[in-house]
Amino acid sequence: MASQSSLSTLFPIQSQLDYALDDAATQQEKENLVYEYLKKLDESEDLKIPDFQTGLDWLNTEGPLSVNKELAGKVVLLDFFTYCCINCMHILPDLHQLEKKHSVKDGLVIVGVHSAKFPNEKVLDNIRSAVLRYDICHPVVNDSEACLWHELEVSCWPTLVLLGPRGNLLFSLVGEGHRDRLMLFTELALRYYGEQGLLQTHTVGTKLLKNTLPPSILAFPGKVAVDNSSKRLAVADTGHHRILVVSSTGQLLHAIGGPENGRKDGSLFEASFNSPQGVAIKGDTVYVADTENHLIRKIDLLEGTVTTLAGVGAQGTDKEGGAMGPQQPISSPWDVTLGTAGGVEDNVLWIAMAGTHQIWALFLDDGKLPKGSESKAGTCVRWAGSGSEENRNNAYPHKAGFAQPSGLAAAPEEPWSCLYVADSESSTIRTLALKDGAVKLLIGGERDPLNLFAFGDVDGKGVDAKLQHPLGVAWAPEQSLLYVADSYNHKVMIAFLPNHICIKVVDPKTKLCSTVAGTGEAGDNLGPEFCKSCFNEPGGICMGDGGKLLYVADTNNHQIKVLDLASKTVSLFPISTDCTDAVPTKSASPAKVPTLPKSAARKELPLVAVSAGQTLTMSLTLSLPQGSKLTDEAPSCWALSAEGETNEWLLDGQPLTGDIVDLSKPLRISTKLPLITKPKDSNDSPRLTLSVWVYYCLEAGKACMMKAASFTQPLHISVSPGDEEVTVAFAHAF
Repeated sequence: MASQSSLSTLFPIQSQLDYALDDAATQQEKENLVYEYLKKLDESEDLKIPDFQTGLDWLNTEGPLSVNKELAGKVVLLDFFTYCCINCMHILPDLHQLEKKHSVKDGLVIVGVHSAKFPNEKVLDNIRSAVLRYDICHPVVNDSEACLWHELEVSCWPTLVLLGPRGNLLFSLVGEGHRDRLMLFTELALRYYGEQGLLQTHTVGTKLLKNTLPPSILAFPGKVAVDNSSKRLAVADTGHHRILVVSSTGQLLHAIGGPENGRKDGSLFEASFNSPQGVAIKGDTVYVADTENHLIRKIDLLEGTVTTLAGVGAQGTDKEGGAMGPQQPISSPWDVTLGTAGGVEDNVLWIAMAGTHQIWALFLDDGKLPKGSESKAGTCVRWAGSGSEENRNNAYPHKAGFAQPSGLAAAPEEPWSCLYVADSESSTIRTLALKDGAVKLLIGGERDPLNLFAFGDVDGKGVDAKLQHPLGVAWAPEQSLLYVADSYNHKVMIAFLPNHICIKVVDPKTKLCSTVAGTGEAGDNLGPEFCKSCFNEPGGICMGDGGKLLYVADTNNHQIKVLDLASKTVSLFPISTDCTDAVPTKSASPAKVPTLPKSAARKELPLVAVSAGQTLTMSLTLSLPQGSKLTDEAPSCWALSAEGETNEWLLDGQPLTGDIVDLSKPLRISTKLPLITKPKDSNDSPRLTLSVWVYYCLEAGKACMMKAASFTQPLHISVSPGDEEVTVAFAHAF
């Protein structure tokens, strides 16, 4: 008997099963209930769905798929999603788990039905980038006009619909958090139809996009942050699951994590991340929003370690918090920034908790939230947001509502004294007062707190301005300007904040928003003029050089771009991998090393015992003559080499080099010794040589000079395991 093929017909039937499953005590009882449900559904109903429309674009397949042809004889899981949706991202691990457990030959095919929320998400190239970014390996169809969505009466993202081998409706799951039931429904459907002999083992032609992505230094960089004191940048190389620390000239200093995802603390060599997004850097410390691990991590560049500050490594549902960081579950942190709350400067790390639509605080030192109680160092707690996905402003932070907050910028100066929030799903920029936690609108959206569809591309004031899924904000205190990464409009915007307006009494109509750079179309044109430059879903921005430069993480272009705000030109920020510090990256061709002058000091260090596969760190403290300083214009550098045929195997025949930019702390050079040792051809011990070239000038005059030195470290290498790292510390005074 044929029935109307929509979810409104299925829901009353399935609801009886759902109630029974809630009351079931054992797994066997649950399986019996689902099996009987399938048997009765097959006997009494035939809820066939319409086929996909012809002419749609398909990804990860050799061609279009049909419910009645290629997918006939399969159990098919339809995932109705839109790629910006955090809830849709949260179920991807569940789908990955299903794909690992059941192959197409087993009878299961997963199909992503992309039904866009934003106009930008209807564009095939943007969906293609999302498929690559999220490592989606099943077929995806671009149903840009949401035809199947409407025919099946789907009402929200994500919605999962399980079909039988005739294209018949079996189950539906709405929202996230249904992993156990999804596994149960899928397992029993495969078993039931397998016993009926209705499953077919034919393959479905696939052509994975991830096999077509060309190699690049960056892959979908999510965020970028700068430490002006050290002139270093931290880049979340999201697609490579790693964090890069680079100099202001683009020299790669550290690469931590990658290329595969993982979740591991430890040394800079062994630590791993999973699609990190937000970064904040201060001195030798980098804080990381390790998004898909649901963790906050800390990179200590001086100690050479990565540790976990908050999160348990699995998605949390707690919307209150209050536990110590490593015991506090959190959900998809998307950005972080340092701030001060009732204590010493930078005693708190503000977190844009996209997964629970809230702003959280991680106390790095003792402190106190506005109108809150004292919090001990290590406490991780909700600050603002009820947890409901809304565009709700309120004088009480816990009653306000955010919708996937994705970018943060602190403006502690008076009269602003607030945290700016890029609230992506409401397409707004909001302010969160540092004095009392009041949440107010700055630009975008509309006044109805439940309307999350008030987006567009309109310059203007307050609520009259329209954005489309902004992901980043950057505060320029020198000019009292706020810059916005209007991600889905592929633009960088600016909000003019008149000095006579206090943030406590904000009138949104006085907040003017206008375009700085970008044409509104996705592209990669450098211009170089602002108005001719193009971006592709820029996800993060930060200020540099005292407000003169704006760094942009141009996510889908796999680049960092630099906006010179004085000349109004855009340039590519080049990241060089030829020279590295602390975490060496070996290039395809040997790095060029300067010649050591005859006047260079040469020292041989005492023999040190190490083990094969162990990390050796050479920690060198250099000091200059009193009254002198490094020359900024000259390239002070170091090189680690293994000279001679009997030693070159230690570094695969390639020297490692890097810049010397700061002598206030030891220079730490680390290398991992090979797991397999070479037999000795002589009585000499294998040895590494660290050479340094330092350019410095006398502060009292104009005399400048270059000094060099080399330090040879003999090694006794054993095959027996040892500690993870051996550090050799020494000093030299020029």
